Amino acid sequence: MLELSSFSTLFPQYREKYLQEVWPTVKSALKEFGVSCELNLVEGSMTVSTTRKTRDPYIIIKARELIRLLSRSVPVHQAIKVLDDEMQCDIIKIGNLVRSKERFVKRRQHIVGPNSSTLKALEILTGCYILVQGNSVAAMGSFKGLKQVRRIVEDCILNKMHPVYYIKVLMMKKELEKDPALANENWDRFLPKFKKCISIAEIDEQLESGEFFMSQKKKSAKTWQEKQEKQAQKTAENKRKREAEFIPPEEPRKLDTKSEDGDKDVAAMAMSLKKKAQEFGKQKLGENVNAEVYIATAGEPSKKKSKHRET
Repeated sequence: MLELSSFSTLFPQYREKYLQEVWPTVKSALKEFGVSCELNLVEGSMTVSTTRKTRDPYIIIKARELIRLLSRSVPVHQAIKVLDDEMQCDIIKIGNLVRSKERFVKRRQHIVGPNSSTLKALEILTGCYILVQGNSVAAMGSFKGLKQVRRIVEDCILNKMHPVYYIKVLMMKKELEKDPALANENWDRFLPKFKKCISIAEIDEQLESGEFFMSQKKKSAKTWQEKQEKQAQKTAENKRKREAEFIPPEEPRKLDTKSEDGDKDVAAMAMSLKKKAQEFGKQKLGENVNAEVYIATAGEPSKKKSKHRET
């Protein structure tokens, strides 16, 4: 090849010692196809590139998959098989599918199973080599098997279906493949259908609301209606908040300094004064006023004046 192509990939530090030991094997395997490889321990990377002796242009893609598998903890004797034309590989990243670390570890363990029994069953039924390591799952096999493995792994991590149910389905498919009369027919009627387990509390709520007996079309219509109602409530609340900004604040009211007890005392005092005034008026009217008492006689001078004259 005239044009040179190269690919690089990083590997974790714990793989450094193993890669140093098996690198001569990798180098000799790639040399047969005219591909050169380099192990950089300083940067922690592996690089593959074409040379002038390279005849197959697609072999560089195979070499790239080889170093990717080696960085994912696949043994060297298994990873070298990817250089064959009939062998493909797929690396499934599962680390970002679940937020909780505890749930992720439990669901990843479902793929492996007790004593790796589930993993071995999946390898036999799909015809693929499967390795669960860290936040990824490496698989090697045919395109059909890799497609099945990816679906099983993703559904398990997303808690859609347990791998054991997939094993039952795959076992039935293996039996149906042996019958030539069913080769061109649909197998859905023979395969088991697994429903998601619903909690008892959820069933009780559906029975109370009547949703349990509703059809799928009515359920979707009800969900859409509830969504529209929530949206209308939110719109009305936002409108009310916007209009509240234009309402002027209320003026502070003056507090009355007089207490209720003081008002009662003043009212009682006014009533008592009014009664006394009425009684006093009645007494004035009832008395016989003698006008002669207030009229002074001319012949009898006052004593004060006579004393003044004597002195």
